[in-house]
Amino acid sequence: MATVTYDKASRIYPGAERPAVNELNLEIGDGEFLVLVGPSGCGKSTSLRMLAGLEDVDRGRILIEGKDVTNLPPKSRDIAMVFQNYALYPHMSVYENMAFALKLRKTPKSEIDRRVKEAAALLQLDEYLSRKPKALSGGQRQRVAMGRAIVREPQVFLMDEPLSNLDAKLRVQTRTQIATLQAKLGITTVYVTHDQVEAMTMGHRVAVMLDGVLQQVDTPRALYDTPGNVFVAGFIGSPAMNLKTVPLTEAGAQFGALTVPLTREQATAAQSGAGKVTVGFRPESTDLVGASEGGLPVVVDLVEDLGSDANVYGHADIDGGSERFVVRTDRRGMPNMGETVYIKPQTGALHVFNAASGERI
Repeated sequence: MATVTYDKASRIYPGAERPAVNELNLEIGDGEFLVLVGPSGCGKSTSLRMLAGLEDVDRGRILIEGKDVTNLPPKSRDIAMVFQNYALYPHMSVYENMAFALKLRKTPKSEIDRRVKEAAALLQLDEYLSRKPKALSGGQRQRVAMGRAIVREPQVFLMDEPLSNLDAKLRVQTRTQIATLQAKLGITTVYVTHDQVEAMTMGHRVAVMLDGVLQQVDTPRALYDTPGNVFVAGFIGSPAMNLKTVPLTEAGAQFGALTVPLTREQATAAQSGAGKVTVGFRPESTDLVGASEGGLPVVVDLVEDLGSDANVYGHADIDGGSERFVVRTDRRGMPNMGETVYIKPQTGALHVFNAASGERI
């Protein structure tokens, strides 16, 4: 087990206009499960590959358990990586795939046998040890790839979108297994995904990246409750937060016919936004109200019936433009498509950001 430190680590590809990863500062605790998340091209996989030694670090350093590994080859870093495409040897059995790295290290046969069988028991692969990868399902192959990493007993696990090739149901099941397994083994784990739901349900902490820059790192709950900027607010949460940049008036934020009051501190901090303020409220923190209660009129475009509740998507005219909104509501009160409903954010549930900088107020 080990700590991992990115110390102003940057990766600049030849001919690129900007760094793929720009001065990443990140401390990962001993035994922590940290998830790197962000849209495609944000630098999350590059960050992981820099830690693995598969990408050069052009500026800054990377340390594992306080030791500078920036210029060490991958085999000298005591890490194990699980890839998106499993990367299993097709001509070898499950047992042979899991044992291969240990054989290369000339580990005694009895020790190899013990480690492989222990990992197989952990991953419920006992009955598949003699099978070849082609005789396994996608989920089983991913568990074999996990097993191959576990038997090496590394200081750090690195996982690069390991569930993206699985179907939705299996993905949910396997992410639970990975989180449980990591808690049991206690090995420091860095996990990359583009799926924010996966990130929120698996990580002790989540690091959100955009354009090679770390935007915010915190617990899933803190990211959800207090996003540090507009990007994090819009990225974390499903459906996404309703985020709108609207005129700032003395009474508050002006959503067309609806005025959303702001605190004095928020209104003062928003002054540098050139007469505008960015306000966000989550779908589940938005109420459908009666026409006489002063809500914002929204025309319903789509209703998603989720069984326990429903997502209502619609549009409203604000400042001469059409803006989209989504509200989560009790399915018993679902409106119909084409109907006009009136929405109002709940008191105390607003997220306010500076319209110029995008930073949280």
